Amino acid sequence: MTDRIDTGPRGPSTYTAFGLAAEAEALPAGLHVVATPIGNLRDVTFRALATLAAADAVLAEDTRVTRTLLAHYGITTPLVAYHEHSNAAVRERMVERMKGGEALALVSDAGTPLVSDPGFKLVQAAIEAGIPVTPIPGPSAVMTAIVAAGLPTDRFFFEGFLPQKSGARRNRMEALAGIPGTLVLFESPHRLPEMLADAADILGPGRPAAVARELTKFYETVRRGTLASLSATFAEEGAPKGEVVVVIGTAPEEAPTEAEDDALDAALTAALSRHSIKDAAALVAEETGRPRKVVYTRALALARRTDADG
Repeated sequence: MTDRIDTGPRGPSTYTAFGLAAEAEALPAGLHVVATPIGNLRDVTFRALATLAAADAVLAEDTRVTRTLLAHYGITTPLVAYHEHSNAAVRERMVERMKGGEALALVSDAGTPLVSDPGFKLVQAAIEAGIPVTPIPGPSAVMTAIVAAGLPTDRFFFEGFLPQKSGARRNRMEALAGIPGTLVLFESPHRLPEMLADAADILGPGRPAAVARELTKFYETVRRGTLASLSATFAEEGAPKGEVVVVIGTAPEEAPTEAEDDALDAALTAALSRHSIKDAAALVAEETGRPRKVVYTRALALARRTDADG
């Protein structure tokens, strides 16, 4: 069975994956940023395989890790080490190779390059040199964890790794506390119990969270609960094994107190004596910081009660 891979109008060559002959195509000169599996090798895309097979070289964070992926699919493209310790001279050599007409594929150890990964400087150098940069999308630990966590996805903030030292970590968490969205963090397994304890203390023990471990792998697990319960769980069990992503939801809204409701009614009553329901609600919502919809509903109820009494 032969499948065609649509990678654009380029010259044909062939490669084999899982016994399926497919057509790879010659790549134009430039930098091709390729997402690779975060654990399960079957998560690679056909386009990624075609790109890796057709590239003049694959720039890898750890050539041993990437060699496993290439060997699994019978790809023999030469590997070149490119990692966080690669200096400007290494980037200059890569840029010169691309200027000379070569197509280079950039990968990280797992997932999408440039996400908590040293590839940014090379992409920046390529752009500054006028070299085309082509993203080849695919697996991402960030998106996989968000999907698995079961927390709101309409707005999220990716923080990556927090500082290793407790003081700096707590300071950073205080800066993150006010972000109105789900937080996504990478964390080393041995620091997880301490990090969760700090998060429960600073972000709030009742915030919903999930700890995703070994995503897409055989021992994949997702533990869900509040920061307080997860902190207690891992304090008792100790550090887990494997790669960890922590997803933290927004703080649950607290029900207003009776005094706050009375204050809202008083403010609305005064405003309704001078303004329409809509304008009174908007004015009081701005003054009190209460949700506009909540204030409008309450203003409507007060106005109806006044009409009925009158």
